Amino acid sequence: MSRDELVKKIAANAGTSQKVASAALTAVLEGITESLKKGEKVSLVGFGSFSVAHRKARNGINPKTKKPLKIPARNVPVFKAGKNLKEAVKKAK
Repeated sequence: MSRDELVKKIAANAGTSQKVASAALTAVLEGITESLKKGEKVSLVGFGSFSVAHRKARNGINPKTKKPLKIPARNVPVFKAGKNLKEAVKKAK
């Protein structure tokens, strides 16, 4: 599902315009992004939680040249699915 399709679905379910739905989606995504930038955890009960994990620096190998390289430490976003989301996906097939 693309962003446009999601906006249309939100607008239809909420009975509002696509412009309002797009603004709401943008606000939610910006709020999650800002919280993660601050290192805060964002929990949406039943859906899941977003957090930031720190990956240590490590050595790797360039698959093309087979030469060793150093991969720097960095922070990465992590999503852990909630119980309701896991159950919904599990029953989807």
